[in-house]
Amino acid sequence: MASVAAAAALRSVLSRAQQAAAQAGRAPGSVRVVAVSKTKPVPVIRGVYDAGHRCFGENYVQELIDKAPQLPEDIEWHFIGNLQSNKARALLAGVPNLDMVESVDDEKIASRLDRVVADLGRKPLKVLVQVNTSGEESKFGVDPSGCVELAKHVKLNCPNLVFSGLMTIGMLDYSSTPENFKTLANCREEVCKELGIPEEQCELSMGMSADFEQAIEMGSTNVRVGSTIFGAREYPKKN
Repeated sequence: MASVAAAAALRSVLSRAQQAAAQAGRAPGSVRVVAVSKTKPVPVIRGVYDAGHRCFGENYVQELIDKAPQLPEDIEWHFIGNLQSNKARALLAGVPNLDMVESVDDEKIASRLDRVVADLGRKPLKVLVQVNTSGEESKFGVDPSGCVELAKHVKLNCPNLVFSGLMTIGMLDYSSTPENFKTLANCREEVCKELGIPEEQCELSMGMSADFEQAIEMGSTNVRVGSTIFGAREYPKKN
């Protein structure tokens, strides 16, 4: 059963994440594991939920809108894909238990989310500013030189959003180099200084299946793990 295998894999990932945190001299609960369930069917996600996990991530608006109502309401959904502003309302209206958008990469999407949260009367939404730390044009994210301004915009001009930290995806093959992680940590330093907030209040979402332990050693508080928990992605076959 895929759901049984995924639940066992989850337990292994959680214990590896705790171990990496301990090795870095950090508290056991200092790292959140987001189980990235894109392309995975509801019963498999349910199996991981039944193993006690509550934090899941999805990359595509329509897929998340389809899945969320079929799963328990106490799941904390993270949206981690690129979000177009014309889909912000559908996402927020369709997923009342959306906990965080990790991929805010310009002022336009931040302002749009802010307005939609207000219109829907939902509680303030946690967001991360996505930073392109690898310099690849195919990657979404604000240039590191623009991360302070964007974080400032969210904090000062978007009362319905909660600026919660920074996120990066790393290289094209989704592995990251220590430089990518270091760049994000440096951005955090600058943002916290500029906004006058302690670094502990600014999350670093970095690290995926291939490199989450290294990311935790370098300060990540939020790792996004998909294939190591759920197995390889299942994309529909092209005719």
